[in-house]
Amino acid sequence: MKVYLSGEIHTDWRDRIVAGAEGLGIIFASPVTDHAASDDCGVAILGAEENKVWHDHKGAKLNAIRTRMGIEEADVVVVRFGDKYKQWNAAFDAGYAAALGKALIVLHGPEHAHALKEVDAAALAVADEPGQVVDILRYVLTGSLPGR
Repeated sequence: MKVYLSGEIHTDWRDRIVAGAEGLGIIFASPVTDHAASDDCGVAILGAEENKVWHDHKGAKLNAIRTRMGIEEADVVVVRFGDKYKQWNAAFDAGYAAALGKALIVLHGPEHAHALKEVDAAALAVADEPGQVVDILRYVLTGSLPGR
């Protein structure tokens, strides 16, 4: 199974899922999580921009290639919405995955339930914490429930 881990890049949620799913034979992919590298990839590859809008535009386009490819190749897409920043890209990723018919798991705390109700409606599961995502993946692959 291939799982794409999309969304928030400021916490260790990806590491927790990958560690918890060890031994399940899952291949994980994700966007570039080095914030500076992600922001600067466009100008590093395609040339400098004086205007920050075009600097960001170049990076966003290159990151979109990686993200779209990762989502398209995935069997399951997990999209995490964090606490600190507005993750508009995560909302796009969730909608793109849903439009492609991918199995979508949305991950966010209960404080975002109202704001993300439409995103949640497109998901097959909505988890509050990374351990629940691991339990979902384990159940899907093995049929075993947590603690059994």
